[in-house]
Amino acid sequence: MPSQCIFCRVIEGSLPASMVYEDEQAVAFMDIMPINPGHILVVPKRHFQELSDMDEDTGAHLFRVAMRIERALRAAGLPCEGTNLLQNNGPEAWQEVMHVHLHVIPRFRGDGVKAHFGQQQAPRVQLDQWAEQIKAHL
Repeated sequence: MPSQCIFCRVIEGSLPASMVYEDEQAVAFMDIMPINPGHILVVPKRHFQELSDMDEDTGAHLFRVAMRIERALRAAGLPCEGTNLLQNNGPEAWQEVMHVHLHVIPRFRGDGVKAHFGQQQAPRVQLDQWAEQIKAHL
């Protein structure tokens, strides 16, 4: 029986995908709901639900693949004056497919894509406290 994970099904070949890249650890294919033409997903072949489940070597490999994809995207002739690399980790962070993936999103002036996060400047004392809390767990 095929996996319930849509990306695992793409990787095993039971769902179609417009493949851009494949090696022993990762695949890259066109997003079926693209933000802009050329929007690509870079996905590890091994199933990891969230980034914290994945080993650093696989993560580094995904980023190397994303860099290659980004260079090819800029050279391909599609509208691409810049790119966003996006990795949503967990449902609260907009992850919809629970298999780690990295979006490579082409951007161009006037594409209409906007993100507003509502951030506010934090006091230095708070930044220092957060930094210490995080450093304690590295």
